[in-house]
Amino acid sequence: MTSHTPADTFPRQYARTLRYTVGAPRSFSVAPDGSRVVFLRSRSGSDRANLLWILDTATGEERIAADPAVLLGGGEEDLSPAEKARRERSRESSAGIVGYALDAAGARAAFALSGRLFTADLVTGATAELPAQGPLLDPRLSPDGAYVAYANTSGELRLTRADGSGDKVLAEPDGPNVTWGQAEFIAQEEMDRDRGFWWSPEGDRLLVERADDSPVGRWWIADPANPDREPAEVAYPAAGTANAEVGLWVLDLHGGRTEVAWDRTAFPYLGRVHWSSGGVPLLQVQSRDQRSQRILGVDVTTGATEVLHEEKDGTWLELFRGVPAWTPDGKLVRISDEGGARALVVGDRAVTGADLHLRSVVTVTEDEVFFTASGGDTETDPEPGWIAVGRISHDGKRLGWESSNGRPFTSVTSAVHGGGITVRATAEPDLPGSLVQVARDLPEGVVVDDVATIASYAETPVITARPVFRFAGERRIPTAVFLPTGYDRERDGLLPVLMDPYGGPHGQRVVQAHNPHLNSQWFADQGFAVVVADGRGTPGRGPAWEKSIAFDFAGATLDDQVDALQALAEEFPLDLGRVAIRGWSYGGYLAALAVLRRPDVFHAAVAGAPVTDWALYDTHYTERYLGDPAERPEVYAANSLSGYAAGLERPLMIIHGLADDNVVAAHTLRLSSALLAAGRPHTVLPLSGVTHITPQEEVAENLLLLQVDFVKRSLGL
Repeated sequence: MTSHTPADTFPRQYARTLRYTVGAPRSFSVAPDGSRVVFLRSRSGSDRANLLWILDTATGEERIAADPAVLLGGGEEDLSPAEKARRERSRESSAGIVGYALDAAGARAAFALSGRLFTADLVTGATAELPAQGPLLDPRLSPDGAYVAYANTSGELRLTRADGSGDKVLAEPDGPNVTWGQAEFIAQEEMDRDRGFWWSPEGDRLLVERADDSPVGRWWIADPANPDREPAEVAYPAAGTANAEVGLWVLDLHGGRTEVAWDRTAFPYLGRVHWSSGGVPLLQVQSRDQRSQRILGVDVTTGATEVLHEEKDGTWLELFRGVPAWTPDGKLVRISDEGGARALVVGDRAVTGADLHLRSVVTVTEDEVFFTASGGDTETDPEPGWIAVGRISHDGKRLGWESSNGRPFTSVTSAVHGGGITVRATAEPDLPGSLVQVARDLPEGVVVDDVATIASYAETPVITARPVFRFAGERRIPTAVFLPTGYDRERDGLLPVLMDPYGGPHGQRVVQAHNPHLNSQWFADQGFAVVVADGRGTPGRGPAWEKSIAFDFAGATLDDQVDALQALAEEFPLDLGRVAIRGWSYGGYLAALAVLRRPDVFHAAVAGAPVTDWALYDTHYTERYLGDPAERPEVYAANSLSGYAAGLERPLMIIHGLADDNVVAAHTLRLSSALLAAGRPHTVLPLSGVTHITPQEEVAENLLLLQVDFVKRSLGL
């Protein structure tokens, strides 16, 4: 890690380093022969521009494979609106090379810079720009490295030879709102799917998404600070309204095409696509209410599909990274909640049980499945928040862990496997940043042989986080507690409390790591006892825990914040007469909800980018938890905030970026109007030009300072 600038305060450093991610290695791939690891990393903890790097696993030597400054001649990046939108969907704030794709041998990489197409030969070190019709998106090499396919902002899917010759259109839009080879908004934002085309293992054809967002309602995101600018048009599928029409086609390299057929009326969501040599292409498709889904096998000659597995759930079904997939000998691999535990299934057999909670599949080899998991049996977990990389044989008889420093149960932030090599980034509560280790598999599958450690250039934080982990209350709610640095109970007495949750689906905050807790520690160092609680609905505790919030955001998630607070007060110096709460996105919703519904517990709130009216949020997310608003209007009313406006008795600050196209500013404006109509004073802080994330250094820094000032004043400190 690199040292920090001497004049840095934590808010300034935290914002400037993008939460200490700048300079840290990321986006790992392993060549199939295990000879090299490919990854992204910038030159320092203050440089946001990522370079493409290679680690030689035989020598441990690192070298640069592609440098954006060289390839662009020192010029600035020029990003298209489509690329900016893609980065917003993936919460990408860095620059330079932010993604790449390899050929099957891991010998060549393709990537985009400023909407232009580049390749890098990872063996010889040569780089080249290829002629392309851009601005382009998501270039991907064919498995044999002979071709590059790419989408562009005109909606085309194009193909060029890897030597730069023969660029041509494979598919072009047949309507004004049609795109080929691009994931639609809802897939990028909510399904964790950012790809829109997939090569065959032989490199002779592709599966390509065609998306038409003509049915989707149009919203307009204006910039009130610059009234001379035309508002941006956004196709936003709000809950209960139409989604984009998504289909899939098989395209060969000579212009032939075959449509893939499935019941898109019953299963309109295309959640996952997998194409490997283990079997036919796999699709995972979901019903609109996400209570049923199918895994389909595709006949690439006719486009016909066969149902390989169908799953139903009375609440909802999740999508997982890495599955469905094939084993090399043709067994279907998936993750299922069918037995009440989130288990790994190989063929027709669950190979893990209730003691593990599966998170993702990393890779499938001839003999084993590598996966990430946390504890399913929380009664026996010593501490909350661990995530580990495991490996299990296809028959479930051999289970081992990819350990870090002899401690398998830390927090794995990323993992890849290939060619007998595992790359894992692990974090621990008492060590800043993460440790990226490259290890060679050993036959017994229990321990690993470390080959190298990939260096991190991320800055060392100017403060040290000191989380104390607990399972709180009867429900054993995972929590982390932070006290001011140097706090002495006899001298300092009880502390005002700041609850600091996300507290909702897909947002685990209590993890066995250091850097994710720095923000909470900084707030603690301002004179608070800070509590982070992952109540029901957050990931990592089992299907029943996650699904207990169905149709009830406003009840279960808020109740668990209250219960955690009261349980922790029996051990920690919490002044329950001075309790504030802050949060962003779902955490912002929860913070505003807290002072509206429970003023007896919460005395002030800061709500950042809150969802205040769930009818204004998107289809796939909102309908999964709250149902169809046309069928359950009472559920939407009960879980939205404006109906509680008259009950505001406590100070409330609402912060919102006016350029936010995910949680649009209308959420805050409607709640503010309802509060004004009810005669309830409140504070609104609009952020001009800011989206759902706040990469702007000065804005991010000052937001922290303003929140502390507001909370202190509101609690009479």
